Amino acid sequence: QVQLVESGGGSVQAGGSLALSCTASIYTLSSFTVAWFRQAPGKEREGVASLSDSGRTKYTDSVKGRFTISRDNAKSALYLQMNSLEPEDTAMYYCAADDRWVDPSLLELRYRFWGQGIQVAVSS
Repeated sequence: QVQLVESGGGSVQAGGSLALSCTASIYTLSSFTVAWFRQAPGKEREGVASLSDSGRTKYTDSVKGRFTISRDNAKSALYLQMNSLEPEDTAMYYCAADDRWVDPSLLELRYRFWGQGIQVAVSS
């Protein structure tokens, strides 16, 4: 069982930046595909960004050019750098991981391990 813990959320004005971190309870995430998801009030959870163990990435269209997913295998951590934030980015953000797949994916069903979520609020 892998436990994931997010940190770094908070409130920011539109146009600002936030960096999310997610730390795993295991020695390394090097063999895992990792991802960030978000869920806004009244909406379904959606995939935001994914990073495979080989370094391939996948982003949802609305965040391309603004968000960057990365990882530090030595620290067993993954990150989401969010720039040019918009009010529409307001949501609970979740990190996720799984070692069964080799491709990056924004599908919830691909991930067995999830963090508890962290709030991001962007004001206009």
